[in-house]
Amino acid sequence: MSGTEEFTMDYDPFKEIKAFDDTKAGVKGLVDAGIIPVLDLSGIQVQDRRKQVVDEIREASVKWGFFQLINHGVPPSVLEGMIDGTRKLHEQDAELKKEYYSRDLMGKRVRYESNPLIYLSIRAHLNCSSISVLSC
Repeated sequence: MSGTEEFTMDYDPFKEIKAFDDTKAGVKGLVDAGIIPVLDLSGIQVQDRRKQVVDEIREASVKWGFFQLINHGVPPSVLEGMIDGTRKLHEQDAELKKEYYSRDLMGKRVRYESNPLIYLSIRAHLNCSSISVLSC
């Protein structure tokens, strides 16, 4: 892929959002129903498999915008620790969270923000947030 191809969407994204919202099952419900692409990273060390995984990630990113990775090698205890740390941050007092809030991608090793695309989107989705940790 040269990067100059145009991707076309042959579906109505608002219809998809409404269908998702109507399930009232959240993202976990979509995973359980097999709707969210699940990408398997096992064997990625082999060149042919690596190309296949990259193609799958590209397709899922273009078509869905998100996906679930399995067999990535991150221990469940690490994933649980990340979720627990995120939950603990959100339970903190607003003044403490303000110390970490930043849109500066490189200025802070640990930062918290709400919807990184807020200034690029037509609608504000204020329920989205992320925590980023930059490696030293």
